[in-house]
Amino acid sequence: MHKLFVLSIASPMQIGVYCQNQLIHSVELNDRASTQLPLVLRRLLNEYDFDEMVYVNSPGSFMALKIAYVTLQTLHILKNIPLKAVDGFVCNNNKPIKAIGKIYFVKEDGTITTKKFQDAVKQEFVLPVSLNGLKLHEDTAPKYEIAAV
Repeated sequence: MHKLFVLSIASPMQIGVYCQNQLIHSVELNDRASTQLPLVLRRLLNEYDFDEMVYVNSPGSFMALKIAYVTLQTLHILKNIPLKAVDGFVCNNNKPIKAIGKIYFVKEDGTITTKKFQDAVKQEFVLPVSLNGLKLHEDTAPKYEIAAV
């Protein structure tokens, strides 16, 4: 069996397939998630049997979070594949994540807050090589951390 991991909070969107918790296949989506995500997931569902799905549910692009959540929640309901979530800091080595302008999300002592930086912080996200040790959450609703604009 396989696990699916969706990293949608930044561009390009990244999707990983894991076997025995190790990354075996990845896909990058540079186009709109709303059009590309369903197509890629359909192809992957034809290639692999998934016993779990994980997605990054905070913080980041509000629209991408919504699209990933609705799409994966639908698969969870229709195909009875468990869905779990993890925060985006596991995909960028716990570095600040851009919110708006010079404001970034930061995670300190397990709490996500916002902080203003004078200089831009480079944004680089990667799929985890292994899912071992990730703190997965059962509460999969998107966590916007600040009110949607």
